[in-house]
Amino acid sequence: MIKAVLFDLDGTLVNSLTDLADSTNFALEKLGYPTHETEKYKYFVGDGIPMLIKRALPEGERAKETQARCLELFMSRYREHYFDKTDAYDGIKELLLVLKSEGFKIAVISNKAQEMAQKVVSKVFGDIFDSVAGKREGYKAKPDPALMLEIIGELGVTPEECVLIGDSGMDMAAAVNAKVTGIGVTWGFRDKEELLCNGADYIADTPAQILNIIKEI
Repeated sequence: MIKAVLFDLDGTLVNSLTDLADSTNFALEKLGYPTHETEKYKYFVGDGIPMLIKRALPEGERAKETQARCLELFMSRYREHYFDKTDAYDGIKELLLVLKSEGFKIAVISNKAQEMAQKVVSKVFGDIFDSVAGKREGYKAKPDPALMLEIIGELGVTPEECVLIGDSGMDMAAAVNAKVTGIGVTWGFRDKEELLCNGADYIADTPAQILNIIKEI
């Protein structure tokens, strides 16, 4: 029986792509590098902000010092503009309310820096989640399962009693590594093929389908 529902953040709960793209392009422009169209950022995000910065920089301009300066510029802007265009996907808030009303534990497991993951979740969803875990010191990013397993323990459940909902192959690989059921969603930044190739157990095309899947498990 499923007792806890774990969610990725960007591309799953919220559409944050434009704000992430705008802040990265701001940093790139400040350093004199070419910027990118917003759609291209679908393949830059997902593995944490430092990796986003590395991917956005030109291949020959990825020295550690350059990445660090670009990250600093990104964060200086993103801290002030993380909510300009970011909001929950249609149907997500309703899904969360139903899950809570039916007694499920719900948590966020994100590769976004802890500071920003907490800010976004609080701004969009208030305090509805039982736990919000962003990228933390001492833990590797997903698909490493260590932080997810830590949160699962804090929730008082077992991996077999959890589902992880995410929009990328990295999320599904994390689910496989943690031995939790993976539900891939198609409204985010990646496609169905990537989700299935990385071990998704189920695919949801709308938030409303998630509850039906959970009840089937």
